[in-house]
Amino acid sequence: MRTAILFDNFGPYHLARLRGAAEHGDVIAVEVAARSADYAWERSGVPGGLDHVVLAETAEDRRSGDRLRRAVRDRLAPLRPDAVAVPGWSSLASLVVTDWAAAAGVPAIVMTETNGWDFRRRAAGEFIKRGVVAHYSAGLGTSRSHAGYLEELGLPAESIFFGYNAVDNGYFEREAARVRAAPALPDAVAALLPASARGRYFLASNRFIEKKNLSRLLRAYAAFREGRAEDAADWPLVILGDGDLRPALEAEIAELQLAGHVHMPGFCQYGDLPSFYGTAGAFVHASTTEQWGLVVNEAMASGLPVAVSRRCGCAEVLVRDGENGHAFDPFSTDAIRAALAGLAHSPHLDVMGAASRGIIADWGPSRFGAGLRSAAQQAVARRRRPAPGDRWRLNLAKRWISR
Repeated sequence: MRTAILFDNFGPYHLARLRGAAEHGDVIAVEVAARSADYAWERSGVPGGLDHVVLAETAEDRRSGDRLRRAVRDRLAPLRPDAVAVPGWSSLASLVVTDWAAAAGVPAIVMTETNGWDFRRRAAGEFIKRGVVAHYSAGLGTSRSHAGYLEELGLPAESIFFGYNAVDNGYFEREAARVRAAPALPDAVAALLPASARGRYFLASNRFIEKKNLSRLLRAYAAFREGRAEDAADWPLVILGDGDLRPALEAEIAELQLAGHVHMPGFCQYGDLPSFYGTAGAFVHASTTEQWGLVVNEAMASGLPVAVSRRCGCAEVLVRDGENGHAFDPFSTDAIRAALAGLAHSPHLDVMGAASRGIIADWGPSRFGAGLRSAAQQAVARRRRPAPGDRWRLNLAKRWISR
């Protein structure tokens, strides 16, 4: 069976999933654009042997429904996929491919990490969304929350499969172990921390945007530091990433007198991440809302205990309180502080890190590939045909997104 898999841009996560999918079937790799609007990833090659399609050459192309339709017709359609898989329903490219699939009689699969509780829902939006979801013959999520929301939108439970959120577990486990075995800190870490901080610093990795809750994390970390020594190796906090909020966060670090303990070295490329995952003591992710949180997968595959917001979709599946870390209320500064303290004071970090590796081992790229194969088989066997009203709602969604 030949399945076309659409992603906005091929970053490390997507390439790992494409490799996993290729283990289980014939894959067409479809990319909306060759560059990401949100992440400064270094460009990596598509796994060998896969047909590769890029739909948009310019920013104007990706915003134009007409240009995307022509690209799908001219570049994807000739490859004759048996099924297509799209990442959700919130991008114009996903909706254009969904529309083409319905017209061409190609069953479509929706890959989603959306939970019903992510955001406040409005009746009009949900009405339109149900019409869009009526075009999908199968779904691929990761948790029961993902499946439950798809069911609310009208996709039958027997057509929903699991394994969507995956990273290259083997890469992170292998490279973090290599870094741990090295006698000295990697240069990127040594530039920030003394050697004695190895295995006893908190690590976070985020875009610097509001929902990542970094301001509250800083306040919780300041509370954690109350009464502690000024030792620069006493559980400092390293926050990887960048974004518009950097000046405000830098000002807050100064106000809280945390300059000697909080470090923000900037965006970290994929190849450099194990330098931090392999030398940190624990990982923290504090978002106020997060559909999943793939950085938690990375940290767990690297063998780190984790402290994760209960508003992250991954917490439901990956975090087992007291076993591999702690889940916390992201709106409570004291709850975040308590989670940090619980990790810093634990005598069992190695055991918790090993538990993280064991839990995440079941959620690698091969599971994505197996889940997608099952979804494609179901979609082909039981293709849904949208009603005229559903087609109208899909067109309405495309117009709304194109505004």
